[in-house]
Amino acid sequence: MGVIGPGESIWDVEDSLNELHLLVETAGAEVTDRVMQKVSRVNAATYVGKGKVSEIKQLAGQRHTDLIIFDDELSPVQLRNLEKLLSCKLLDRSALILDIFALHARSATAKTQVELAQLEYLRTRLTRHWTHLSRQKGGIGTKGPGETQIETDRRMIGQRISTLKARLEKIDRQRTSQRKGRAAFTRVSLVGYTNAGKSTLMNAVAKTNVVVEDRLFATLDSTTRTVFIAPGRQVLLSDTVGFIRKLPLRLIQSFKSTLDEVRESDVLLHVVDVSHERFTEHMQVVDETLAELNVTHKPTLLVFNKIDAMEHVLQLHALHEQYPEATFISARRGIGLTAFRKRLLDVIEADYSETVLYLPVEEQKTIAHIRKIGEVLSEEYMPGQVDYEDEVRDVVRLHFRTAPRYAQDVKPLIARFRHYRPVNAPLTSSGGGLRS
Repeated sequence: MGVIGPGESIWDVEDSLNELHLLVETAGAEVTDRVMQKVSRVNAATYVGKGKVSEIKQLAGQRHTDLIIFDDELSPVQLRNLEKLLSCKLLDRSALILDIFALHARSATAKTQVELAQLEYLRTRLTRHWTHLSRQKGGIGTKGPGETQIETDRRMIGQRISTLKARLEKIDRQRTSQRKGRAAFTRVSLVGYTNAGKSTLMNAVAKTNVVVEDRLFATLDSTTRTVFIAPGRQVLLSDTVGFIRKLPLRLIQSFKSTLDEVRESDVLLHVVDVSHERFTEHMQVVDETLAELNVTHKPTLLVFNKIDAMEHVLQLHALHEQYPEATFISARRGIGLTAFRKRLLDVIEADYSETVLYLPVEEQKTIAHIRKIGEVLSEEYMPGQVDYEDEVRDVVRLHFRTAPRYAQDVKPLIARFRHYRPVNAPLTSSGGGLRS
């Protein structure tokens, strides 16, 4: 059931219902009919008009339907009223997505995240499950006097939510510690609309066996692998959960530990299924979700995937002109992956800064630290060549480049060793405006 609201076209709702159809099939159900209604405003009590409710009830009876799904999130009042009027099990889009996530959750982390999101959703909707509101006796060490069944259930759900949040906080701390251990690597995250081909691309470039299925939300857990994008250049590539329109905010919040991979990445790969007729809207949904995660400032490479499924070559040429900075691939067939690696390397190194420092040879800890945070381009031992306050010393000339995230590490080094230089050589500047 979909509603054409003010400012929406029938095509917008049709496309949304097509996606809902795929979600239903992913959940393992069969769609018998779809119904739409154009409204000037949503009915606060029943979401749609009373006449449409009667029509849905009649149609459901004829088709022997056992489940009715609404394309938007319904309020607890709307759910309760509609269940009474329709005498049938109801789900809204949010509940369906949560159910699919529960179906696909494999790891303990994913299961915990999904359960938390489901309980957060259910807590305000218990009225449709406990209509009898039976009063119960109180007692020491139990619920208070006169507490209803629904209050008991809400209290138990609240306790379970607290337990799950504590468990996820522990997972967050563990993953934060793991990410600190990867600080020396450039971190890249795959983001995109669900079923855009992120996992297929992950498998193609990292030679992994991440689950790949032609259905929505096949991947829930983040997977991180080492990928060589050029000789001697490797990055950590992470596959993350796909986005979708009308994605419940509580789901984004519950998947914090997974989406932190996106927040802490150096570069994002926005993968787009360019063969989809409404891929531009999918791009917009992803951009809006990234804005909610506050990561729109990160360097991003647009990756148009599934070019082998495009019907017209002229469309591909037009996209090349419209998005000259993008890269075009078919991850499934391995088309364009060499060019993809080169573009990714260009994006990674676009904001790198090059620096030249002269350090006394005894500063081995400092030299080791520079090797850890940057790439040494050249290293030269210069005995008796540096004048510092009329004192000639042996130094090492280091020419290195670093990612933007290490700018705060490099600046104090530049200030500390700025006086060391070859005899009669002036102070010079290096890439990024840093003093060398």
